[in-house]
Amino acid sequence: MRKPITATALTAAVLALSACGQAGGEESSSSEDLTVGVANLGLSFPFPSSIGEGIRAKADELGVELVELDGQGKTEKQANDVQDLINQQPDGVLLLPVDSGVAVGLADQLDAAGIPTVAVASQVGDPKERELDDVYPTLAALVTQQELDAGATAGELALKAAPEGGKLAVVEGAAGFAEVELRFARFLDPAKEAGVNFDVVASQPGDWTAEGAQSACQNMLASDPDIDLFYAESDDMAVGCANAVESAGSDAKVVGIGGSKLGVDGVTSGKIFGTVCFKPRDLGELAMQTMYDYLTGETTEEAQFVTYETPAIDQSNVDECVPQW
Repeated sequence: MRKPITATALTAAVLALSACGQAGGEESSSSEDLTVGVANLGLSFPFPSSIGEGIRAKADELGVELVELDGQGKTEKQANDVQDLINQQPDGVLLLPVDSGVAVGLADQLDAAGIPTVAVASQVGDPKERELDDVYPTLAALVTQQELDAGATAGELALKAAPEGGKLAVVEGAAGFAEVELRFARFLDPAKEAGVNFDVVASQPGDWTAEGAQSACQNMLASDPDIDLFYAESDDMAVGCANAVESAGSDAKVVGIGGSKLGVDGVTSGKIFGTVCFKPRDLGELAMQTMYDYLTGETTEEAQFVTYETPAIDQSNVDECVPQW
């Protein structure tokens, strides 16, 4: 398994990139004439919007021109965006996939057009068939959270919230996102290691929204009022689920993942037991720096996996997670 590049802060991450090396371009370019396309999955969604802010901030710092397109959460729209970028022939493309499986074809098209591509925030390829750090080979790099580790961290919070285990219900994201699989893959590991059993009694999609999760948790509680713990695969969904728990008069605890303002506020108020602190703006900056290093010849390795640390947050250390989305 390839050891990922990690950092606790952007400055340290950039130093790590320079020291360890990543995907390298064949020729170096000056920042003054670099243009990078961004195929964002959806600028109206808080998380990818914050990533976009980080990309723009770092591009401005580096003197890189951006062509930013909004996939609006639709695979067909993103496919058209990628074709538009191929026609414009930028020096590189940052791809935030709407659908991890569909993104395979997009990455291949960009590669065939000779355009270096860095995937951002989501895996390219089927997570059931490809390890997260086994980066799709036509990519220069994948820059994302270590979703498997983050899921295990959420599992540590779950064990802390319900140390004797019990009935567990899962609020999943939307179909097509690798994160649905990845964020649950190691979630139960901490409990298993402690000899504690969580019985997964229900699982429903919340489609990444508070409203969708509130409806899903209402349905699951109606079917089984004795659920002890909900694991929501995003903070927005954790907030919606917590609302359903409160309305139902349930004692179930809720664990989220993402470190959003909604999530951190929920932890502070006690509505949510805990979350995992993601930093999407830093992620966007890291992705842009990774692309810049590739295009200017500062790095040499292909298909590099680049990540950063995502700590567990509960009421005891909630001030350590400053929300970026």
